Amino acid sequence: MTQDNNGTLTLSALGWTHRLNSIRLEEQLQDAATVRVMAVHRDALDVAGPDYSGRIRPPGADWTGLERPTIGDWLALEQPSLKVRFVYPRTSLFKRRAAGTGAETQAIAANVNTLLIVTSANHDFNPARLERYLALAFEAETDPVIIITKADLTDDVAPYLEKARGLHRHVLVEAMDARGTEVEKRLAPWLAAGQTLALMGSSGVGKSTLVNTLSGKAIQDTQGIRDDDAKGRHTTTGRSMHLLRSGAWLMDTPGMRELQIVDAEAGVSAVFDDIAALIEACRFSDCGHKEEPGCAVRGAIEAGALDPARWKRFQKLQREERRNTETVHEAHARVRAFGKMARSAFAHKLKRTREW
Repeated sequence: MTQDNNGTLTLSALGWTHRLNSIRLEEQLQDAATVRVMAVHRDALDVAGPDYSGRIRPPGADWTGLERPTIGDWLALEQPSLKVRFVYPRTSLFKRRAAGTGAETQAIAANVNTLLIVTSANHDFNPARLERYLALAFEAETDPVIIITKADLTDDVAPYLEKARGLHRHVLVEAMDARGTEVEKRLAPWLAAGQTLALMGSSGVGKSTLVNTLSGKAIQDTQGIRDDDAKGRHTTTGRSMHLLRSGAWLMDTPGMRELQIVDAEAGVSAVFDDIAALIEACRFSDCGHKEEPGCAVRGAIEAGALDPARWKRFQKLQREERRNTETVHEAHARVRAFGKMARSAFAHKLKRTREW
């Protein structure tokens, strides 16, 4: 891990890449303090960098939606005011539909190199949920790794490994005891200094235990699971980045648990690329994949080459993505229409006032 003579983390240790140097020059940000967002609070951001580390106020209301800084972002701060001047382009971004009206898409985590998708070898294991997480990873352009925890508590972990590996041919899968001494060794390819990892998975599967094991200290509270349904309570309440012993950074944020598929058509297609290829091979471009002649999808199902359950999961996830995306776009349209109406009404009122 690289530090300066005062023990301050350097930009490279925080995950800075050479690609960002050219952007700093292009945007004339040499006089600004370069920092990374390490934690997000309701009304503050914790940032760290060679020139400044501490708490700052987030940008004002004029910074909305995906423009607002989120955990993992790189910022340029004006000095000495510490006002956010610029958010550097992101290499990856996890986002969700904002709560309430749904008129905004909200940034949740940025500049993540690897997404650790955590499940467990018990009732929590759910192929549909894993496919959802994979779609989010592919859409965010982040490399996913599926981690199956509680492997020490099952008589045979092989069926879980087989099912997880069958979800996508290029996704790596690891099974382990999240408390075990082999965790760092097994995950070493993704734990290089300066790398950023994020966790995603339902409560009780061992995400907080992984954080504590990899960091070598109790950073996150952990709780047990219920024996009847293998479910647990949420134990992470803040959005923050943790420095691991290897020099990598790990995010464990509640917002990642709540992500819905939105603006993720490419991600869904990437997870189900086998089905996408079959759809392309259908005789008719508007094939409904029911009774149409020359339907490659129905042919694959009848021939046993496509699992009907996987086809149904694809359809369900695709419908959800389209519904959520349409909701966001419709909300945007309503906001724009209301703004146009309000401006028109104000202009009319102003005109009448002047006539008087």
